[in-house]
Amino acid sequence: MGLLGLQVALATGLTLVDSYRRRGKKPKAFPVTPPRTVPVGGGEVTTYTYGQHLYDDMIAAIEGAQRQVLLETYIWKGDEVGERFKAALAAAAERGVDVYCIYDGFANLVVSPRFKRFPESMKVLRYPLYNAGVRVLDLSRYGRDHRKILVVDDAVGFVGGYNIGTAYATEWRDTHVRITGPGVWDLKRAFADFWNLNRRRGWRRSTERPLLLETASSWEPAIRFQRNVPRWWMFPIRSMYLEAIARASRNVWMTHAYFIPDQGFVDSLRIAAMRGVDVRLLLPQKSNHIVADWISRGYFEQMLLAGVRIFRFEGAMVHAKTSTIDGNWSTVGTANVDRLSLQGNYEINVEIIDEGMASKLEEIFTTDLTNATELSLTDWESRSVQRRFAEAVLAPLRPLL
Repeated sequence: MGLLGLQVALATGLTLVDSYRRRGKKPKAFPVTPPRTVPVGGGEVTTYTYGQHLYDDMIAAIEGAQRQVLLETYIWKGDEVGERFKAALAAAAERGVDVYCIYDGFANLVVSPRFKRFPESMKVLRYPLYNAGVRVLDLSRYGRDHRKILVVDDAVGFVGGYNIGTAYATEWRDTHVRITGPGVWDLKRAFADFWNLNRRRGWRRSTERPLLLETASSWEPAIRFQRNVPRWWMFPIRSMYLEAIARASRNVWMTHAYFIPDQGFVDSLRIAAMRGVDVRLLLPQKSNHIVADWISRGYFEQMLLAGVRIFRFEGAMVHAKTSTIDGNWSTVGTANVDRLSLQGNYEINVEIIDEGMASKLEEIFTTDLTNATELSLTDWESRSVQRRFAEAVLAPLRPLL
């Protein structure tokens, strides 16, 4: 209990101090890469790194919907941007479009209950705060819905790290993609599978009907969606990363908001770096979760010693979850490299094998580095005794995050 008490006190203290320091401060401007579109397979992939650009295109897609809109998000703020999405979805439903929405109950606890009242014409699933029922010991029922998906009319799909909210439009650096072509069907199926798995959990009768899909008419070999589904004990995203890193021969460039990997994941990066691969991690200098920042630093020394280069994004929150390897393989999605994402939550990442897409993500990564500072081994080893003490105290919490 002594160590636990110290950990709780330290985590609380760090959070309070960080909250005080942030009060009244606005994030600094950061370099923005305009939306980039490349042909992939039988369709196109557009990459967004600025929320306002993304939201404009998502709203335009909803406003142009003729048959169906599927929206799933982790956070849906009741602010100006949140209201804009809500109004567009309600308008689509009123003109006869089938509108399905999913949002996570826990992530939106602080959102006004009034905002979460939707028109009867919309089918809305609130993924519950507690989903285990009488199965208290069934760990497969405790994952949060951390996914962010929009599919419109089988024609276009969006997936990535952006939640819905005004701050994310201009103040956070994140990454999302827009997909057209055969790959859209798999994104639609991912939404339908979640809806059907969770639809009979006490929502009003109008939301309990299954979402039925036709069989896909074609496969898109260049695009695959990897989905973590806790209820089925299915967690392929970690395996996707480890396989791709193991195959790397030239470079592994990763951008992540929260980086708290297990030792096996760290070892895969170390081994790649030691065999001459250019391994780079871009992480926030300060994220919106200060305790996660402190815990993540526990692996820095062994990675730096192996030749992994660590860059820290300055002045604003980088929330992206992307990687590109060897100019051919890329992924964009919702999963962080931590236990909650890789072994706990519902997550979805798109895996793309295409040189054009990899080139665009490398371009974006290079642009982001202009707003980042590299952490050297010398700088890391010269940190204060107080910081070393705090890291050591918080280290046992890594498996929980």
